[in-house]
Amino acid sequence: HLVQSGGGLVQPGGSLNLSCAASGFTFDYRAIGWFRQAPGKEREEVSCISNMDDSEFYSESVKGRFIISRGDASNTVFLQMSGLKPEDTGIYYCAAGVRLTCSGGRWFKANYFGTWGQGTQVTVSS
Repeated sequence: HLVQSGGGLVQPGGSLNLSCAASGFTFDYRAIGWFRQAPGKEREEVSCISNMDDSEFYSESVKGRFIISRGDASNTVFLQMSGLKPEDTGIYYCAAGVRLTCSGGRWFKANYFGTWGQGTQVTVSS
């Protein structure tokens, strides 16, 4: 399963870091995606990184503000969030999908990701 940490409350313009660690398996040949769901809204894709082909993808709403990265071990992925806006508020989920590329974002859809973290709240508010 996936274990998430990080998140919390931050003022607009601030930064937060999220982490996602695999327990019982590694991220080899997997893509790790970050999704979020705001109250009353549908879940949306945020960012994705693939250990299969080293591809990355960012949604337009976070491009230039968020950075996805891998830890030294092959079982942790991070999401560095800066320049946070109130519209970034929501529950953030990491998820793992087997043999997926993140290139172009075509396969960066929730139904392709079979293992999910527990979710962590991110609140951007003054």
